[in-house]
Amino acid sequence: MAGSAGRQAGAVAAGILLSRLLGFVRERVFAHYFGNGPAADAFRAALKIPNLLRNLLGEGTLSGSFIPVYARLLARGDEQGARLAAGAVASLLALVAAVGTAAGMLLAPLITDVVAPGFHGATRDLTVTLVTILFPMSGLTILSAWCLGVLNSHGRFFLSYAAPAAWNAVQIATLIAFGLSLSGARLAVALAWGAVLGSALQLLWQLPSAWRLTRGIAWSVSLTGPGVRDVVRGFGPMVFGAGVAQISGIVDTQLASLLTAGAVASLGYAQLLANLPVALFGVSIAAAALPELSRDAAGPGLDALRERLAQGARRVTFFVVPTALALGALGTPLVATLYQTGAFGREDTRLVAGVLAGYALGLPGQASVKLLASGFYAQSDTRSPVRAAALALVLSAACAGLLMRWLGPAGIALGASVGAWANTTLHLEGLHRTLGPILGRPERRLLGVSVLAAAIATVVSLGIAWLMRTVPPAATTAVILPAFATVYLSIGVGAGHPDAARLVGAARARLSRGSRS
Repeated sequence: MAGSAGRQAGAVAAGILLSRLLGFVRERVFAHYFGNGPAADAFRAALKIPNLLRNLLGEGTLSGSFIPVYARLLARGDEQGARLAAGAVASLLALVAAVGTAAGMLLAPLITDVVAPGFHGATRDLTVTLVTILFPMSGLTILSAWCLGVLNSHGRFFLSYAAPAAWNAVQIATLIAFGLSLSGARLAVALAWGAVLGSALQLLWQLPSAWRLTRGIAWSVSLTGPGVRDVVRGFGPMVFGAGVAQISGIVDTQLASLLTAGAVASLGYAQLLANLPVALFGVSIAAAALPELSRDAAGPGLDALRERLAQGARRVTFFVVPTALALGALGTPLVATLYQTGAFGREDTRLVAGVLAGYALGLPGQASVKLLASGFYAQSDTRSPVRAAALALVLSAACAGLLMRWLGPAGIALGASVGAWANTTLHLEGLHRTLGPILGRPERRLLGVSVLAAAIATVVSLGIAWLMRTVPPAATTAVILPAFATVYLSIGVGAGHPDAARLVGAARARLSRGSRS
């Protein structure tokens, strides 16, 4: 069981890593041409606005309501019922996505004023134009999320999570092709069209495989098919819960738009780095676990469900705790290595590094909550995560609004971290009531090992960074990251952490096979 979950999570992580590596390339090229200026602010805000529709109806909400129902139908051998359910869900998503996209394009000026009230003049006008162009991207990515749900339920993880690589690749090509001849607002408009084209390619990447697995899409908007009402019943609370999370992101953008120019863009630059461990480890482990958790809830029962959640939580903390400390303490050389080029200067590096440190404090909570929410979804409980997220949103917004007065955009990031930990705590308490304690004594001991090992690795890496303070940031980063990983894994193996031992053992086996060949 653990090996299968580990391989599936590895497939998700590999797909995410491919797309995120191209994402880093995209961001470096973006930083080179746009820096932290008004056009960067406008594009960040415009991209966030249509993402609201995508995230409300896309991957997160669809996975939580569709995959458990679809996976249970497959587990019972009802392939025709699963096909009909998949077709009805695809039809309903296409209808809602089309209506939502059209409404978003028509209401682009109003939406811009709500989300970025601090934008005025040319920056506001550019944002309105970009929102209008980018909204069709939402509908395409919603249908991509349906493909992901089908593929994951059939154990096909890599393809769906690698698909966003197409979206990143088209934007990189757009910037390189037009960066020398266009600038500012005109380049931002070209990039928006590239993002829409990339979304179409992302859908086409997955659609043939999903089509084969479902033996074609049984188009229907009927709610009477097998499991369709269950999907719709769970989808409503899921949409509301995703709406809470999206409101949090919109509140952050609203607050940042009231600060100096570059605040909105700085949040976007920092979020790309901060979201990497969440996607690689939190999303990958949760995505691989959800179909199995659903089968556990329908078959073996709550003990198996609790055991799988405990294993997943242990893996998440093993990978995310050290990543959070590294990003928080070593953010300056990392940000300089990735972004400091062209229009992105040293002051921009310091600003983004401070925002990154604020986000890093909440990363373990943000990554863990995705897995913990899957524990509720597997039990067909989509309301408890919504209540937890709503309470966390209020706390996050209040803290962000207070802290930004003294810390600027870094205060907004710190408020988000407070909300992430509150959300995780509420999830753990809810699961404790239905399943019993998720984090028993062995899990708490291993969590302590991860924290101690990461703290020691951070101190060692900071020492190396100080000794190399006069060398280029890229050279410093190339040294401190391997040093950090070596110290962390060595302590983990010495303390008997099973994930450290497994990771080191797999690396040795791969090296041994390579030497023999």
